[in-house]
Amino acid sequence: MQQCMQSKAANVDTYLKEVPPERLSILTRIRELCLKELKGYEETMRYGLPCYEKNNIAEVSFASQKNFIALYILKKDVMEQYKNEFKGVSIGKGCIRFTRPYNIDLTVVRKMLAGTYLSKNSICG
Repeated sequence: MQQCMQSKAANVDTYLKEVPPERLSILTRIRELCLKELKGYEETMRYGLPCYEKNNIAEVSFASQKNFIALYILKKDVMEQYKNEFKGVSIGKGCIRFTRPYNIDLTVVRKMLAGTYLSKNSICG
């Protein structure tokens, strides 16, 4: 089982100061995309990781885990639409695990965030 690295950070700025230096750039870019594409969402820290919520429900989050960067896209329809865009990456029901940060395709991440914003479906449960 993968070890979950939960942070005690009170906000995302503090969270990003805690991540390994080699991951800071890509996590900052993912955050910027979340803020740009998820208009009207609230950026929070829940479960020890940055979350983007609408109506108090987290729909997107990301995390620097011990062995990978995790991107959580919790709208099932969005995950289904884009999961085949990632080659050689571990994908769960609502989680994409990137073991190589430099392989993260930010164009696809942006599309998934835009899809999340537009989706009227509920999150996977």
